[in-house]
Amino acid sequence: MKKVKVTKIKSTINRPKDQKRTMEALGLRKIGQSRAHTLTPQIEGMIRKVKHLIKVEEI
Repeated sequence: MKKVKVTKIKSTINRPKDQKRTMEALGLRKIGQSRAHTLTPQIEGMIRKVKHLIKVEEI
C-alpha cells in the first residue's frame, strides 16, 4: 500500500468543528507537524476534507 506524509501548514482557528476534528484524527496539532499514513479510502477522505490546511507528499 502507498504511504503518504501529511504536514499541517495552516491554523484551524476559525474553522468548522468537523475540520478541527479531522485534523486531530490525522494526528496533526501544531503547524509544521507531520504524520505518515497508509493511504486508505478513509484517510483519502480526511485529506480531501482539509486539503487547504495541509501538504501531502508520497513516501
